[in-house]
Amino acid sequence: MMNFRTVVAVLSLFLLSTLAKAQYTMHKMITVGYTYQNQSFGEIGGKLLFLKNDDVIYRLGGSALMGVSDSKFAIMPKLQADVLLNFEKNVDFYHSYYFLAGVEGTNKYIAPKIGVTLFGMLDLTGGYAFPIGDTRLNGKEMKGLNINFTLNIPTVFIHDMFK
Repeated sequence: MMNFRTVVAVLSLFLLSTLAKAQYTMHKMITVGYTYQNQSFGEIGGKLLFLKNDDVIYRLGGSALMGVSDSKFAIMPKLQADVLLNFEKNVDFYHSYYFLAGVEGTNKYIAPKIGVTLFGMLDLTGGYAFPIGDTRLNGKEMKGLNINFTLNIPTVFIHDMFK
């Protein structure tokens, strides 16, 4: 199986080459959420949102998954890349929801995922995790159903709250 670093490098190269073709605006977000991967994890991190128009949006993110595995506290780093799509035209509440396709990876598993997002801020995704080699988290295999519920808070919103 491909090395985790190789997968991240290839994915990053693909996304960066896609973004280099046109002028994109970038927005920073703080993320908090819940991930189920054979057990429950809390998630905290950040994402960068890239858009040229609001039909197709790209997001790159990094976070920490924190939870208890085999009665021991564990932290896993997570990288993710998402594409948000909504080609609906002539709607009253312009682009309130997007279809989401992406991939997330930790040092224990890689999980392709699909889902929906409301305004790009509230994500509900599901997928299937494939373990990287024989890696385990405190003896537990990180394989199978992967469910994510994430709140993405734009830093502009936080900055404006404290003015």
